[in-house]
Amino acid sequence: MEKYVVLYNKLSGAAAGTGKVELPEAAQTLKTLLEAKGEVELKDIATAAPYDAFYAGLAQDAKLVLCGGDGTLNRFVNEAGDLVSTRELYFYSAGTGNDFARDIGWNPKDGPVEISKYLVKLPTVTVNGKTCKFINGVGFGIDGYCCEVGDEQKAKSDKPVNYTSIAINGLLFKFKSKIAEIDVDGHKQTFKNVWIAPTMFGRYYGGGMNAAPAQQRLSDACTVSLVIMHGKSRLGTLMVFPSIFKGEHINHTKKVSVFTGHHIKVRFTEPSPLQIDGETVKNVLEYSVDFE
Repeated sequence: MEKYVVLYNKLSGAAAGTGKVELPEAAQTLKTLLEAKGEVELKDIATAAPYDAFYAGLAQDAKLVLCGGDGTLNRFVNEAGDLVSTRELYFYSAGTGNDFARDIGWNPKDGPVEISKYLVKLPTVTVNGKTCKFINGVGFGIDGYCCEVGDEQKAKSDKPVNYTSIAINGLLFKFKSKIAEIDVDGHKQTFKNVWIAPTMFGRYYGGGMNAAPAQQRLSDACTVSLVIMHGKSRLGTLMVFPSIFKGEHINHTKKVSVFTGHHIKVRFTEPSPLQIDGETVKNVLEYSVDFE
């Protein structure tokens, strides 16, 4: 009989921000699924740290399953550190954006999927003197703005956040484009009227935007992709923006530039919100990513 230890995040997905759900629907579904195969132990990820003690207490034959979204996975790999590579890790996606699951082609019907190979080597981002690993991407510009506004809406209401509506409103009225100074492996360039400047490890971010369609997280090249969307016209940018969901924005070469490299730095001439795997950092002037 199989043994499973499930780390779940009660603030993932639809329950995020409410604090009212002790066992999210996805965790309950997973529990039922795994109970047909063996014994299941559930543990709130908020109580798992310190991870050295948690890992030491795991039975040798127990399968560790993480149930949550991209933010949950980001939190886990950063808090557990080198322990992540000491045993197999399974993942059952239960977040709002689920971009990691989308990138690796996961289907809920497949049940928990083993993801250890995706965590062997991860890029790091440094913001305001703090460095952490990331799973999908670092958004800077209107993507960070959308996360900031979404957080504000979550704090006021339990209703689902419409990020597409926030983005359209920002593009047309509220978000001001930036001047961006970029450095990709020592090659510097400046762009005016920049709307987004994400650095991607996976292809997707923002709940399904295929920002970097050529990016491969398991590539031997160990590179990340910097995507710059720029344009003076708000309306012209809005006309191009929806194509990012299919990865077709890169065909608009006069408005979108893509760079690949190991060391990337992006600096705006004025502060802007930034997001790391969906988690917001406010008032950021620059960030740097390293991966090799």
